[in-house]
Amino acid sequence: MEVMMRSPKVVLAPPSQLIHSSSLLDVMINSPSSQVLDIPISPFARLMMTPIASPMRKALTSIGQFTKLDHPHDAWLPITESQNGNAYYAAFHTLSSGIGIQALVLPIAFTTLGWTWGIICLSLAFVWQLYTLWLLIQLHEPDSGTRYSRYLRLSIAAFGEKKGKLLALLPIMYLSGGTCVTLIMIGGGTMKIFSQIVSGDGDSPLTAIQWYIVFTCAAIIIAQLPNLNSIAGVSLIGAITAVSYCTVIWVVSIIQGRPQNVSYEPLQPKSTATTLCSVLNALGIIAFSFRGHNLVLEIQATMPTSAKNPSRIPMWRGVTFAYSLIAMCIFPLAICGYWIYGNLIPTNGGMLAALYKYHGQDTSKTLIGLTCLLVVINCLSSFQIYAMPVFDNLEFRYTTKFNKPCPKWVRSGFRVFYGCLAFFISVALPFLPSLAGLIGGIALPVTLAYPCFMWILIKNPEKYNASWWLNCGLGVFGMVLSVSVITGGIWYLVNPGIEIHFFKPEGSCFSK
Repeated sequence: MEVMMRSPKVVLAPPSQLIHSSSLLDVMINSPSSQVLDIPISPFARLMMTPIASPMRKALTSIGQFTKLDHPHDAWLPITESQNGNAYYAAFHTLSSGIGIQALVLPIAFTTLGWTWGIICLSLAFVWQLYTLWLLIQLHEPDSGTRYSRYLRLSIAAFGEKKGKLLALLPIMYLSGGTCVTLIMIGGGTMKIFSQIVSGDGDSPLTAIQWYIVFTCAAIIIAQLPNLNSIAGVSLIGAITAVSYCTVIWVVSIIQGRPQNVSYEPLQPKSTATTLCSVLNALGIIAFSFRGHNLVLEIQATMPTSAKNPSRIPMWRGVTFAYSLIAMCIFPLAICGYWIYGNLIPTNGGMLAALYKYHGQDTSKTLIGLTCLLVVINCLSSFQIYAMPVFDNLEFRYTTKFNKPCPKWVRSGFRVFYGCLAFFISVALPFLPSLAGLIGGIALPVTLAYPCFMWILIKNPEKYNASWWLNCGLGVFGMVLSVSVITGGIWYLVNPGIEIHFFKPEGSCFSK
């Protein structure tokens, strides 16, 4: 009778809750022996308490790792609601987000830096950003057992609530929103060029604003795909088109030869300050050519993970494959582009504008039209992956307020609203592509500095060892470089000056 009174109450629960319950693991692994003796023990339970069962106990402990989401509503949000991704999907998304039209302006940086320093800076930036990419992939699943599926959440975990939002929120939203706006400008402007080539008489049936509307409508239609995993096919198309047009542009430029009066002499600056700021602006252009770090955690969040098969392994395989192709695109674009066009490279449009300007008459119209079509398709594909964090944030606000998933009509409404907002900004501020150096400086900490600091704060390496010095040094240098590049970008905009016009997109991007 005494034993029965001391017996604990039996609580019934579905097996799915018991499997994922941390309290069950605590009882099985951490309960004192005095409590265990009060519970009727089956022969299987006695076996669990023997040394033979220690590997099983270790496995049960490890099951609890990497299964805790960084927010209870993650299963309702478009980035994390589907987790059946793999290394192939990671490669598709990384290629689609990591290479694009921004690589075509790399020869502009060489006009200031020259051959030697241009190649050195581009190579160092490539290695540096690949290292910080590896850091982010490792930090997605730290030892705490929580999956940080968004860059902002990882920043908050490392720096704290206020500092994390202050440091990361603006650059991340600026990268996503600003990139989508720029893609509308580039995609719409290239659509206009494509229509002029097809018509044969150089006239376009629509104005630039109307082409922007066509591009935005197409982007909104594709954006109705529900989550990040569902756009893997779209990212594959974007990756193929990006690699294709990057290769076509520099190969065709080499075949057609260099235009007359090509010079590789750096432009003579008016003062030492102008030279310094031009160099810093060139570094900003190089930094801007490496994008996608604000999406790597989101891409990795689409993969299943466990202690035996952590997601960082297939993610890194996909990333290394993707960046091998990226290197095969950006280095020939930068080096060959500068060799072909030198200081004649247009500051507005880069390699694509140069091909159209200097070889538009002696190159097949079909080939130029195909290149423009590839650019448009790539812009539509890249728009989806860069808009996904914004869609995720909008739905996060809804699910937090109403504590339920977004209905389909609300999800569609959010995406239509964002597409219209991006279209309005692209029409109102058509000079944004001219701010590539400044944008690169703002985005630079997200790519080169913050991952190093977050590694130190979360992983806690031994102070003053090689890893600590490496990450601390890279982080500090990245922040100093960011401030310098932003300063140089502002100076470059004010001193030579840019043509600022509101609500007149005819002069933007490649439309000239």
